[in-house]
Amino acid sequence: MSGPAAGPRLSDRQRLSWLRLIRTPNVGPASFRELINRFGSAEAALEMLPELMISGGANRIVRIPTIAEAETELEAARRAGARFVGIGEADYPALLKTMDNPPPLLAVKGEGAVFRLPAVAIVGARNASLAGIKMARMLAADLGRDGYAIVSGLARGIDTAAHQGSLSTGTVGVLAGGLDVPYPPENIGLCDEIAERGGAIVSEMPFGWQPRAQDFPRRNRLVAGMALGLVVVEAAQRSGSLISARLANEMGRLVFAVPGSPLDPRAAGCNALLKDGATLVTEAADVLGALAPLAGTRPPRTAPLAEAPDLSAMPPPGENERADVLEALGPTQVGVDEIIRHTGLSAAQIAMVLLELDLAGRLERHAGGNVSLVFERS
Repeated sequence: MSGPAAGPRLSDRQRLSWLRLIRTPNVGPASFRELINRFGSAEAALEMLPELMISGGANRIVRIPTIAEAETELEAARRAGARFVGIGEADYPALLKTMDNPPPLLAVKGEGAVFRLPAVAIVGARNASLAGIKMARMLAADLGRDGYAIVSGLARGIDTAAHQGSLSTGTVGVLAGGLDVPYPPENIGLCDEIAERGGAIVSEMPFGWQPRAQDFPRRNRLVAGMALGLVVVEAAQRSGSLISARLANEMGRLVFAVPGSPLDPRAAGCNALLKDGATLVTEAADVLGALAPLAGTRPPRTAPLAEAPDLSAMPPPGENERADVLEALGPTQVGVDEIIRHTGLSAAQIAMVLLELDLAGRLERHAGGNVSLVFERS
């Protein structure tokens, strides 16, 4: 792998403001992007957040992280030998940019060069069989020798085997918690080895964040988003690996599965994926053949990193516009295009009202750009 890539970079001041903005409660990747587009910079967006939350009907104004708190997290990253990489910078994983609402900032420990390799995700059961572990390690080693980085979630079982099999060729571990809180704890040594041997460990969560159950699907989304294809080696019928496979399919990634005995519940999920059209895998050549047409293609080029154009000339929505959008929303998902057609408002007006509702904690965003109101108990 080559050294650091040249390209646009955030200034220290921008990075600090980006970190404060994305760490603000109710600001997710979608609202982060819309705030930058609306106000031209993260710094300007931070100043406008209280007013936007009030316009969205927030019961209380959430606390925005201070400059000192953001500086403390940046220092924690430095102490851990890590750094924050912004979308658009050279060391940001290329394929991740192409999925819906990619994280604007990633904490990264290790070599950014690994992100420039075409990648395959390998996931599977935590309580994997010895045969499954051997298969995952073999697939990872063979794909790595053919020039692919291996992405996985650092869980016990299949994930661990996949990372171990690709240590010498390049592997990326994605954490559900903070970069300084590896889970499971027995993989702390593996995390260090990955970073030291040319791979990388990444997380979108704050330093010190202890992973919760709801954080693992978010982690799985990044695993799927970084790769051209995702291979499931062993998985029960209800498992996080099948969530990863569904997410990969929704993103247009190829989904592969290793078949197993119908008598082994750890193979039930893989066998179900095969029935649904996943590509059968018994050796690395099955993956290589399917990905060959994709591996040489470049992901869509993103715009050079610069502050977005100032859109503040657009007048804020009035109470009538807000009322029209609220009337069109409910607990059932609807597409933004449907709201535009129903209300007759412009896309820009709709986007602004949805942003206000999002920042007020009243909007939920779904796959495919759909939205719904958060159910409020009386």
